[in-house]
Amino acid sequence: MENIPDGYSYVPQPIRKDGAGWVDKGPRDIMRDLENPDMLVPPKTDAGLVPNLKFSFSDTHMVLKNGGWSREVTARDLPIATTLAGVNMSLTPGGVRELHWHQQAEWSYMLLGHARITAVDQNGRNFIADVGPGDLWYFPPGIPHSIQGLEDGCEFLLVFDDGHFSDLSTFSISDWFAHTPKDVLSANFGVPMSAFNHIPKEQVYIFQDKVPGPIDTQKVQSPYGTVPQTFKHRLLAQTPIKTPGGSVRIVDSTNFPISKNIAAALVEIKPGAMRELHWHPNNDEWQYYLQGQGRMTVFAANGVARTFDYRAGDVGYVPFANGHYIQNTGTETLWFLEMFKSDRFQDVSLNQWMALTPTELVQSNLNIGPELLNVLRKEKWPVVEYPGFSYYPR
Repeated sequence: MENIPDGYSYVPQPIRKDGAGWVDKGPRDIMRDLENPDMLVPPKTDAGLVPNLKFSFSDTHMVLKNGGWSREVTARDLPIATTLAGVNMSLTPGGVRELHWHQQAEWSYMLLGHARITAVDQNGRNFIADVGPGDLWYFPPGIPHSIQGLEDGCEFLLVFDDGHFSDLSTFSISDWFAHTPKDVLSANFGVPMSAFNHIPKEQVYIFQDKVPGPIDTQKVQSPYGTVPQTFKHRLLAQTPIKTPGGSVRIVDSTNFPISKNIAAALVEIKPGAMRELHWHPNNDEWQYYLQGQGRMTVFAANGVARTFDYRAGDVGYVPFANGHYIQNTGTETLWFLEMFKSDRFQDVSLNQWMALTPTELVQSNLNIGPELLNVLRKEKWPVVEYPGFSYYPR
């Protein structure tokens, strides 16, 4: 019998129930194998070559600053992810992501805690708001803004509409000041050069400050008014689409008008349920797993498919129009975000497509009978669960 290392009650082996495979007695990362059972023992239906569609924020470089930290998953880490990139950031109470702007649009989901965000648009109209768990914000490309942690600090996910984006190469006010001659700064602002004797010598990025006072004490009146479209959206306050097995909240330019470049869905999958077989006809899908664990199989056409396992803190990716589904493989509810470089959320349901196609055509195409044909749904259920036909952990 194989010796089981201390701390492990079970060592998985790359052996399928039909006898395919053999034991792995060599050097291995057992913890990794336990977290990725469908990569160690792929379903028999997996075939062909699909690029890696998973990367964990736990495997990224952490940038630590007085005032908080950040880490990012971009195309450098997950090469297939060319449309979107993500940054996970946390700020202490009073910690500040300094005044800055990007060439890319910024979409964010508040994971925990509270923050204050500010922005000014190209017409001098300003914006200030406090955000909490489940809230979103969106800043169009080029719009200057800031983020500051409130009394309880905060952690959030930032998503940018360019897979090659890096948060460490944004346009920061401290960086620009540090690389502008003081006589130019003096001429620009009409003050002596001595006024700039203590400016930072390099980009600050994140710094520690005191917790700001109530929002009413922070407001600055602009002669041009406030921004005409809010940069904030309360996603968790939005009424969800509920179906057996879970729920979906969709946010795009139809209900968050400023969000022109990024659309998203917050998906809840209860134990035993799954995100139905579907695909997206408008762009690639970038995922962030918030809670629980699940597995996703992606069908890439021409007999090619691959299965991946995901946990909280992982990033998943689905290339444009590839068919896929996501099962909850844990004992708690699975929550994740689907995001797209698009102004609209769009998906095509396999079940609905079949239900709205002539029955005889579907029957002859798949050689199926009334047992399936009679239960096809004309209404879309993004999340499904059928008692007696669901996956539950063994």
